[in-house]
Formats: sequence, C-alpha cells, structure tokens
Amino acid sequence: MDLFDRRKEYARGRLEREDLNPCPYAQFENWMQQAESCELEEPNAMCLATVDASGHPSTRIVLLKQFSKSNGLVFFTNYESCKAKAMDATGKVAANFLWLPLQRQINITGTVARISSAQSLKYFLSRPLANRLGAWTSPQSKVISSRQLLESKWHEMKRKFSNGSVPLPDFWGGYAIQPKSFEFWQGRPSRLHDRFIYRLQENSNWLIERLAP
Repeated sequence: MDLFDRRKEYARGRLEREDLNPCPYAQFENWMQQAESCELEEPNAMCLATVDASGHPSTRIVLLKQFSKSNGLVFFTNYESCKAKAMDATGKVAANFLWLPLQRQINITGTVARISSAQSLKYFLSRPLANRLGAWTSPQSKVISSRQLLESKWHEMKRKFSNGSVPLPDFWGGYAIQPKSFEFWQGRPSRLHDRFIYRLQENSNWLIERLAP
C-alpha cells in the first residue's frame, strides 16, 4: 500500500521567538501543562532512542515520571533491558514527545545515567501493587516461550509477596536525562513549520536559534 494521499494541513498555532521562555525547562513545562490541560492520553509518553555498543539504534515508548532543571527527565525501567544496556554503554539518548492534537513535538538530546537507589525506591513504593509485582515478574527484553509463563510468574510473585510488602528489585530503577538540546516544533501550513532549538553552551547558558522546517 502507499500513503501518498494521506495529508493533513497543520494550522492550529504558530511559534515565534518572543513566545519562548529563555529557559528550555520552563518552556518544556509550559507545553507539557498545555498538553495535560487538553486531556491528551499519556501526554508524558516519550519515544526514547538509544544506540547500543555496536552502533545499532532502537526506539521505544517510555513514560516520563519526573522533570526538573536540577534532576532532568526521569523515567524507570528494568536495568537488564536492551535500552538499559545501551544507555549504560553509551550514556547518550534522544527523546521525542509528539502531541498531534496540538500539532506539536519536542525533540531532546542529552546524556543519561542511573539515579540513586533511594530515588528509585521512593517512586517504586508509589506504584500500584500489581505494577510492583510486574517489575519482579518480567525478564524484560528476554525471549519467553508463552504468555502463560509470564502470568504464572506473576502469580508466583503475588504469593511470594502476599503480605503486600514488595521490595525494590536490584535490577529495576530510574534513569535521568540531562538535556544538551531542546527543539520545540509547531506545525504550520504548507509544511513551513516553526522550529526553535536551544543548545547548551559551555557557560551553561542556552543559545536559541530558529531552524528551517
């Protein structure tokens, strides 16, 4: 099949230099709040791109769970997963937030590292019981023979932690992205989109430039 005729004109908004906050973290928070106010489903979903030690790229969707200038962008995963191994090997990632109803996206590049066990534990204890059991159940990214095997392991973990006290697995926790660039993209008619990139400078200031669409 071809999709040559699948087109949508973007005309919901515009983005000018004077609209931008000098701080990309503040600009990110502003757009995130607007996405949340529109009641978009999972506005904190981001496409996380990694490259493994052999240079092979891969992407997947993860959920942003915390964001601040001091901590960066924080998300959680199994430390034995493919993405975790790639992040540990290279220390670099890219992330994309796509909000189609707003005709917006944000692209971020930066370094990434594990957060402390104490920070991971704080979030882990806030999760629903079923999710905490799920962290113990799934050998993420490993080949499994059947769905039944996974469900049997979940029930095994449910019995093992029947008192409701589920400890933080030593193979599970958070990562924080420290951005080196933010790109804010607003769809415009005729594919002449508005794009502005913030680049972190050596003096810790941010250079803001308009990019051609």
